[in-house]
Amino acid sequence: MLAPRRGYRAVVESPIEQESHVVTLRRAVLMVSVLDGVDALPDDAGVVLPAGERTPAVTLTWAEIAQAVGSVPPESTASRVRLRTWFRLRRALGALTDPGVAARPVGLPLDHVLHPGAAWVRRRVLGGALDLGTGFVGLLDDPDAVAVLPPGMLTAAGIDDRPWWPRQVRYLEDMGTIAAERNRIDPTGPLRPIGDCDVVTLLGSTRFRSALCDADPLGLRTAAVPMRRRGWLDLGRIDPAFAIAAASATEAVDRGFSRPLLITRDEVAVVAAGGSPHLDVLNDPPASRDAWRR
Repeated sequence: MLAPRRGYRAVVESPIEQESHVVTLRRAVLMVSVLDGVDALPDDAGVVLPAGERTPAVTLTWAEIAQAVGSVPPESTASRVRLRTWFRLRRALGALTDPGVAARPVGLPLDHVLHPGAAWVRRRVLGGALDLGTGFVGLLDDPDAVAVLPPGMLTAAGIDDRPWWPRQVRYLEDMGTIAAERNRIDPTGPLRPIGDCDVVTLLGSTRFRSALCDADPLGLRTAAVPMRRRGWLDLGRIDPAFAIAAASATEAVDRGFSRPLLITRDEVAVVAAGGSPHLDVLNDPPASRDAWRR
């Protein structure tokens, strides 16, 4: 998340400050409307997103607009990106006749750029590395993508996702069972998504973790999951610097865990920072020419 400009305060207190803040937010909304072609009609009460062919009209208060902008200056590029995303997601969310049907479990590392914060978390996996919460499939351009909503959007839309969580857990465990069977058939293959659950989310499945660890005499597996849609087990066959390098080369929204993982039936933990695996690789002596002739 971008840091606020020095001297800027997202919270205003006096009526004069509030009125001035709304004027600034109005300019930010107009900036998104003009530069990004988003239909947004500001008035004294808030912002109206007009109805489309498949979407109803949605009204957003100025308090919700301020929440969408967050801690960045309202007329900044970061604010423009946040508002544009908020408008698109809010309109798509309003078009759902039954949001619970589109709700899906999502797993994210605690420090992930998409992590909405503590209020989003429905389950925290032991080990301090993985949180599970609600996402929604098919909201934007990709009908198969699961979107994690920005903090506060469900509350602003008057939606409570808690009653859907047991059904999402059952879905996650069903997908974890399929992933476990695929790993049993191809134990050396990479971990890949199943259904609407990416690899990071699948690690939140108790059945999947149990299947992975029950096959090991110590009940402990190592893994590299540097991106949300790919992972590798048994790091004895993988370059030790791979997890760190692959995570660094992956876009922040698609990134998984920046360091290798230790997995048990009940826990997912990131290995402690330290060491220099990239230097270890560089210090390895070159292979002999005879090795390449075999």
